[in-house]
Amino acid sequence: MLISAEQITKNYGTKQLLDDVSLYINERDHIGIVGINGTGKSTLLKILVGIEPPDEGSISINPDLQISYLSQNPVMKDDFTVMEQVLSEISSQDEVNEYEVKAMLTRLGVTEFSATIGTLSGGQRKRVALCATLINPADVLVLDEPTNHLDSDMTIWLEQYLSRFTGGIIMVTHDRYFLERVANRIVELSHSKLYTYEANYSKYLEQKAERVDMDFASERKRQAYLRKEYQWIMQGPKARGTKSRDRIERYESLKEQAAPVMDATVQMSTISSRLGKKLIELDEVTKSYDNRTIIDHFTYHIQRDDRIGIVGKNGVGKSTLLNLIAGQVEPDEGRVEVGSTVQIGYFTQEGRELDKSLRVYDFISEIAGEIKTEEGTFSASQMLERFLFPSDLQYTTISRLSGGEKRRLYLLSILIAAPNILLLDEPTNDLDIETLNILEDYLESFPGAVIAVSHDRYFLDKMASSMFEVNEDGKIRCYTGNYSDYAAKREATQASEDINSEEIPKPTTSPKTDLSRRPKKLKFSFKEQQEFETIDDDIAALEEKVTECANEIEQSSSDFVRLQELTEKMEELKLGLDYKIERWAYLNELAEKIEAGEYEDNTD
Repeated sequence: MLISAEQITKNYGTKQLLDDVSLYINERDHIGIVGINGTGKSTLLKILVGIEPPDEGSISINPDLQISYLSQNPVMKDDFTVMEQVLSEISSQDEVNEYEVKAMLTRLGVTEFSATIGTLSGGQRKRVALCATLINPADVLVLDEPTNHLDSDMTIWLEQYLSRFTGGIIMVTHDRYFLERVANRIVELSHSKLYTYEANYSKYLEQKAERVDMDFASERKRQAYLRKEYQWIMQGPKARGTKSRDRIERYESLKEQAAPVMDATVQMSTISSRLGKKLIELDEVTKSYDNRTIIDHFTYHIQRDDRIGIVGKNGVGKSTLLNLIAGQVEPDEGRVEVGSTVQIGYFTQEGRELDKSLRVYDFISEIAGEIKTEEGTFSASQMLERFLFPSDLQYTTISRLSGGEKRRLYLLSILIAAPNILLLDEPTNDLDIETLNILEDYLESFPGAVIAVSHDRYFLDKMASSMFEVNEDGKIRCYTGNYSDYAAKREATQASEDINSEEIPKPTTSPKTDLSRRPKKLKFSFKEQQEFETIDDDIAALEEKVTECANEIEQSSSDFVRLQELTEKMEELKLGLDYKIERWAYLNELAEKIEAGEYEDNTD
């Protein structure tokens, strides 16, 4: 056992977050904590690492244990450079060198090592903090929203990194694919209690459904027993008799038991305005910043039923594309035309600046006092209830809300304005899984276009029917399908670019003759024969180049530009080597068939 938390109780003002809960972290435990925003997930992590004390209970930590903690909102020194910040957080300087730090920062998309922390965006700061957390030698990683501000490739790399980590991990994340592939235990925080499942995300859903069914089956039995016993108690005792004291006490005990409580879920009804035929048209749109082309001559006419996911590396211009569509940024060239009936709801990554002194109810009622939906007309207070803001929370100030609750309130403020086109920039950041599921269902029935920048692969698989990939050269490539379809097509495209183009010989026999259907003995084509004779030497040469490149990387740790070139070269060499090995296997299998005298399969 690495960390033991026993009988922990924690109150935040009048709100009870944790009520007599216990949690144990063992070696190789990869624990994902889930639950609705505002229930106390981040507070639980802070208690485990000693940042916040529990009101009651105890924390026991192995004295030799090294813990590395990633906060949801990392505290940093603005006058430090990126390298100084990371190195300042490393507990044992002898175990980490600058090359390792630079390599991990590069992997996380931070390449300006001498930039000061004060000049970085919130996303860059989070990635610097993540680098410091991962590079720090540790037995336990405690991670609060580690995938926020990571692009898809970074998230996949982090998945693989954490899956190989041999120590303990406890993390709060709403990335469902991430939980599926990294976690081996799910701990759900609900109504101040912890429920533990020895499972990844999909198994957790199954086990939770079984637990809820059992709880309600037990409750039905309890209610049936109480009805029966109530009738017995209300009857007078038989002549010269008395009622059984044990039976009465058993009834009273069962009566006092609390019924199972289900988490409330966000309820969204479709709210939108009428939309005409013309929506938004982008024609030959170009945008540059600091002599760098971000969007290069992009043309697209948005349709009513569009469900577009936008992906690409951090900083390539995804948010710029949304800003162009929203009219918040003017193009340098080209035009953006917006239809007269279009009302855009724009959920930005940074979020609207909420007046923290306002009460939750006042903030929403200023936008709309009542909201018309397909289910009827709702007051501001009723809509807040549907978005999990009960009456006591509606009259508290925004400053007292958790980060996730503020995000949910911001989302409600966008939707109640009745947009007919939704632009969403990283909508899944800081939203709990329950809200994400409801948002995805809401978008399915939304009658207008939806365009979302997101790195949440699960969200894009459910929401998108087409994908835009924004590239570093400013070009935007369009793919049909959801994220998984896009990823498969991109992988196939990259593989085909690495393969030397080889012409397929055209048949010399007319397809109308019977000769075309005669079975032919297998044989190498001329190019295949040449390739078969040289492929062993090709593989050996590539393996030698990989070794040489690895040695050069070791020697170039202080030269970032050269290091980046060598890293890209290494990836290309490994792709080439993988391809050659696949060809070697194919050609050798074909050679065995030829030697055995096998025939081609000419059947239709």
